[in-house]
Amino acid sequence: MEYWGKHYIANVTACKLELARNPEHIRKFTTELVKAIDMKPYGTPTVLHFGEGELTGWTVLQFIQTSNIMGHFMDHNGDLYFDVFSCKEFDKQIVLDLLEEWFTPEHIKHEYIVRQA
Repeated sequence: MEYWGKHYIANVTACKLELARNPEHIRKFTTELVKAIDMKPYGTPTVLHFGEGELTGWTVLQFIQTSNIMGHFMDHNGDLYFDVFSCKEFDKQIVLDLLEEWFTPEHIKHEYIVRQA
């Protein structure tokens, strides 16, 4: 194998607050993303609210057969820190497009890393 996995990392600025603070919206987005990038989910998305002060927000974790999808949404400003990691290929443009469609952020800074030991 030439690589261990592909890691898409997105720093998403100022999502619409009503979307970033809605656990059911986050859950539906994650389920749709898994299908759109042709991954096999392992269970359902876990969506939990926790943190203190400006670190408080919703975190989503979705195990997939080939690794995981994770994001943390900040309650106070709607920022999102989002990752997709998989040893199976996936289309990073689909991830970007769905983030924009589902959360209408002001800006997304992203990178795609090939992981090797």
